[in-house]
Amino acid sequence: MKHGRRTLRRAIRLAAVGGLLCGGLMVSNAVAGEPAPAAGRQATSAVPPAATAAGLVARLGTSRTAGSWIGADGRPVVAVTDDATATEVRRAGVRAEVKRHSMADLRSATDALERAPRVPGTAWTVDYASNQVTVYADRTVSAGDWSRMSGVAHRAGDFVRMRRTGGAFTTRIDGAVPIFNGTGRCSVGFNVTDGRDNYLLTAGHCGPVGTPWFRGAAGDARLGTTVARTFPGKDFSLVRYDDRGAFDGGNAVDIGQGRSVPVVGAADPVVGQEVFRSGSTTGLRSGRVTALNATVNYREGTVGGLIATTVCAEPGDSGGPLLAEGLALGVTSGGNGDCVEGGMTFFQPVIPALTALGVRVIDGRTAADRNTAAAPSAPPAGTPSPGGAAPPAEAVAPPGGTVRGPVTPIVEARRLVPGLGIIGVSLLALLAVGRLLADRADRDHLRAHYSQHWG
Repeated sequence: MKHGRRTLRRAIRLAAVGGLLCGGLMVSNAVAGEPAPAAGRQATSAVPPAATAAGLVARLGTSRTAGSWIGADGRPVVAVTDDATATEVRRAGVRAEVKRHSMADLRSATDALERAPRVPGTAWTVDYASNQVTVYADRTVSAGDWSRMSGVAHRAGDFVRMRRTGGAFTTRIDGAVPIFNGTGRCSVGFNVTDGRDNYLLTAGHCGPVGTPWFRGAAGDARLGTTVARTFPGKDFSLVRYDDRGAFDGGNAVDIGQGRSVPVVGAADPVVGQEVFRSGSTTGLRSGRVTALNATVNYREGTVGGLIATTVCAEPGDSGGPLLAEGLALGVTSGGNGDCVEGGMTFFQPVIPALTALGVRVIDGRTAADRNTAAAPSAPPAGTPSPGGAAPPAEAVAPPGGTVRGPVTPIVEARRLVPGLGIIGVSLLALLAVGRLLADRADRDHLRAHYSQHWG
């Protein structure tokens, strides 16, 4: 009988430990991304839902649809203008919401705003879910300019809303991994290449062509020179590495505590997607994409085609990287507010910048070391991004091949829950084993053992 109880206790203990290991692996996968498929084996996957939604928007046209986004439940949603189109979308397996105004209506309103006299301190975004255009005016906008912008908004349509916002819309000069130009600093966004030379991609407002960059504020460690730049209009620039020893062949984003995430490609963001930004002033921060093709009227000039997010940023974060699951999405352009009160931050999308500059993102897995967090697997095949709609999550080719697929956050809460549940059940099992052993002579030894190994 005693031998039978001992065997039972051992079986329960082993099952509990196995549950902890299984749950831990599930949590690890949720945090670090799934492992890549074995060499020589192709990953098989259906077309990503976000790509399906964007494909529907492209096929149905701007008069029948009004964009797409990722809902709070993680499922894609397509805005449509009539019940017949809604039925067609639902037949494709995508949720549909009927809205009053089409994408053509929304674009007509933003075109009217762009034609109006420029007012520094204003910005506007298209909100697909609320089916409206929102015009923001910061604290620097005078009462007279507010009145004039309100008149433009009223004439553009009853779906255009005016909203005052705190702070001021400014470019966020300084940055993540700092680089210095003698008069100020910015930050490294991503490492890129044209196949011959290596460069770093950063914000265009950081400096004009010919700007020298250094690794230290003293200006005694030359890093590179700005060789291409677009600002205003867009906000990106290309810095060529003059010091070849400064580039180690890698491409990673610091996420704190000595860890980093390899950058494996670039992607278009999706409205509603969780994203992450890193900066030297405020560290790693997360938020969600709220709009695409946003326009901001900085005092230095107007920049369009931006990604609007809820991620906070402060002076010192400019040029820093925006990413999700190791895929480059954008570089920090500007915004308002801070990381105490919150605010809006705008990012220059990476893909248009890469296309204009004729470069591609370097695959950071080639130089990842033991301090680097596990890279996500190569995304599965997807469909091209349609113009003007919320695009699918489409990855641009890292060197040596093309990868396309859904962009997902570094940490996915939905994937954490099952693993945490298994861990919880397993811990309860361990507690049960502890109670069974409490009446046995080896109680003290086992308590010491669990104290040492399970904390």
